[in-house]
Amino acid sequence: MALDSESFDILLPTVQRFIRERLVPAENHLEEHDEVPADIVKEMKTMGLFGLSIPEEFGGIGLSMSQEVQVAYEIGKTALAFRSVFGTNVGIGSQGILMDGTPEQKRDILPRVASGELIMSFALTEPDSGSDAASLKTRAELDGDHYVLNGTKRFITNAPRAGAFTLMARTGGPGAGGVSSFIVPADLPGLRLGKPDKKMGQRGTKTCDVILENVRVPAANIIGGVPGRGFKTAMKVLDRGRLHISAVACGMAHRIMAESVAYARDRKQFGKAIGEFQLIQAMLADSQAELLAGWSLVQEVAKRFDAKPAHVSDPDVSMRVSCVKLFCTEMVGRVADRGVQIHGGSGYINEYPVERFYRDVRLLRLYEGTTQIQQLIIGRELLRQAA
Repeated sequence: MALDSESFDILLPTVQRFIRERLVPAENHLEEHDEVPADIVKEMKTMGLFGLSIPEEFGGIGLSMSQEVQVAYEIGKTALAFRSVFGTNVGIGSQGILMDGTPEQKRDILPRVASGELIMSFALTEPDSGSDAASLKTRAELDGDHYVLNGTKRFITNAPRAGAFTLMARTGGPGAGGVSSFIVPADLPGLRLGKPDKKMGQRGTKTCDVILENVRVPAANIIGGVPGRGFKTAMKVLDRGRLHISAVACGMAHRIMAESVAYARDRKQFGKAIGEFQLIQAMLADSQAELLAGWSLVQEVAKRFDAKPAHVSDPDVSMRVSCVKLFCTEMVGRVADRGVQIHGGSGYINEYPVERFYRDVRLLRLYEGTTQIQQLIIGRELLRQAA
């Protein structure tokens, strides 16, 4: 699956122009009001951003992973809340249905997801299970041709906007084999949302608890129609999402670098621009080298992802994806820290973008698998290969 090169060569500059002319100028509004303006969301839908990774047969653009990371890199150059509006539709909200859904589920759900008519959200994390996703406690008890769901999901991105959830619940015994993945409409009786989370950064993103109290979901809403495959579906989805997030991290590092270089060029101390001082240059150089290394890694592993058979798990590719997620999200944290340092006291003041970006990028090392989970995946696979 890939968009033809001629069409992609039109899409990418269009996205770049949209970011430059519409999103960057709206960053202050976003920070002040904690909301992405409705007219910008409408433009995102018109551009097809909600369907970047969904095949054309279902109304999407159908980008390959190699193409998607290029778009994600550009999107990373502005406030991360803008990407969050459509990010769950592109990634973890829809990919489980695309990879493992029945033909009927794909036909019913994916066109509405691609158009932005339906916002999908991915509900895996719980109060007592985050990184240890196989231990989730939300129960789904079979009752005739329905399952009755009870439990709480936590930190669910786009839950306040969602029309439906890709939701993991336990239909069987303990461990990963007892987990199933459901398509759960947000308007079902018994489903309610907790109060919005107040986060360190990423103002404009919407997260909250999803609470299920005797929510009846048709058995036909199990993704793929077979219970017990939900954990495998979730893990397959995360590979693509982790590459996407890594590309966003590189894009944000690029933006922070641009802000830092401009400040170092214009800010005068001791009678000359601070950029003339070698210690400032050293910080810029370290950030640039790490950015180029991270971005090269993203592109190389994206090619490997595209080369493997569609919808098939490859432990070696997953290990490499974890290397990318680990390196790039840690890298952008270091770049942001140096950016604040280069700005001096101004970097600690909200009117400068680097202060916001410093807070925003901290989350990248936590969601879609923490740095420590990536380390475990990498180490485990290296030992498996050695054996």
